[in-house]
Amino acid sequence: MSRVLVVDDDAAIRTVVAQALRRAGHEVITAETLAQLDRALATSMPDVLVSDVVLPDGDGIARMAEITARMPALPIIILSAQNTLTTAVRAAEVGAYEYLPKPFDLDDLTRAVSGALARGSVSASLPVSEDHALPLIGRSPAMQNVYRVIARVVSNDLTVLISGESGTGKELVARAIHDLGHRASAPFVAINMAAIPRELIEAELFGHERGAFTGAAQRNAGRFEQAAGGTLFLDEIGDMPMEAQTRLLRVLQSGEFTSVGGARTIRSDVRIVAATNRDLAVQVAAGLFREDLFYRLNVVPIALPSLRDRRQDVALLAPHFLEHAAAQGLPRRELADDAMAALAAHDWPGNVRELENLMRRLAVLARDEVIDAPTINALLGDRPVSSEVPDPGIAAAVRHLVDRIGSERSGALEDGTLYERVIGEVERPLIEMMLARHGQNQLRAARALGINRNTLRKRLDTLGIAVSGDEAGERS
Repeated sequence: MSRVLVVDDDAAIRTVVAQALRRAGHEVITAETLAQLDRALATSMPDVLVSDVVLPDGDGIARMAEITARMPALPIIILSAQNTLTTAVRAAEVGAYEYLPKPFDLDDLTRAVSGALARGSVSASLPVSEDHALPLIGRSPAMQNVYRVIARVVSNDLTVLISGESGTGKELVARAIHDLGHRASAPFVAINMAAIPRELIEAELFGHERGAFTGAAQRNAGRFEQAAGGTLFLDEIGDMPMEAQTRLLRVLQSGEFTSVGGARTIRSDVRIVAATNRDLAVQVAAGLFREDLFYRLNVVPIALPSLRDRRQDVALLAPHFLEHAAAQGLPRRELADDAMAALAAHDWPGNVRELENLMRRLAVLARDEVIDAPTINALLGDRPVSSEVPDPGIAAAVRHLVDRIGSERSGALEDGTLYERVIGEVERPLIEMMLARHGQNQLRAARALGINRNTLRKRLDTLGIAVSGDEAGERS
């Protein structure tokens, strides 16, 4: 029978955890202080150590570092209510097998204990910063998952692909991976693929020689050279042209490249972190993104949640942004309780970036030092706030449709028919839905759509929609 030592100063947590582990077939020893932990280690060597971070007589993680140095084979599972990126990284630094933020699921803990017994500890060596120096804020379960992945990748050079809607903080994650890793003293270089003309992307990435093209008056180092020894962040990778994808794939495979117009082979020593707000798997299926490049980039995926999927973090983010605005010389503001409730209820289509911009506007435009809900709603454009999550599927469906049209034949997106084809695809189900709702009555359907009956008839003919019923229900 395996022996598990559980250390937590909360008696209720010790009891519940001990009961769950005993039901799973483990022998359990408990302690509530670091002193008791030391005595337990001296008298009965456990197979797994489960410990809280904040204990009455000291820092649990700091003590775990000492224990790991003495007992490197002892797997450690860290529990903490301090659910920040720093805590996750510190847990990885001391070689913890797993980090579980409180509140945690008991099934997750028992699985972690079983995994620790089977695999042993995983050590890492990571630099640690204070929370105020870290750009990522949030204690929601969704962000805890992000922190745990970051903590595991900063000690290696695996390629990371960050996905998420615009404004979720993809570059912040990339910077955290760089700043907390062993390449932190080297450059962090970012390039936005969507912001560079297609014909210049290769020169931007790989550099160019003098005379390589019209206007190339001197040799310029590309982003790969600029990031030597550090991290190259490829933002909006889904917008990269196919020909540039081919060259990037070659660099990732061989670790070497040549500048545009050059003959000398240059060795690449960079960590690649890519990001996209597109579904690259859909793009691959549509023939718009190379499948082999996708798998080269998607070694460690990190999916960032939208702000509406972690609304509880608004209460941390909003005051932080107001404080940051004040530090930059803007008026100091505070949020009333009803203002915080209004912020938490908003849908945030622009995600964290929208929230940050709103806080800056409030700092400048709010009349009172304490901001209330009406002020919030006024700056949101008098839009009613809603606790319902908007359906993100419409934009994704349109994007998928455009990708599909583009994959049908060369030039399909530039032949002047794209608007009509996309509108036709959206218009057909809308008209059919209104006809069905109004018993195939064209007049009533036209009124509901806000168009006249003749326009509706023309669209029915153009779209080839057959209407059933008595002359399509012409009588109103």
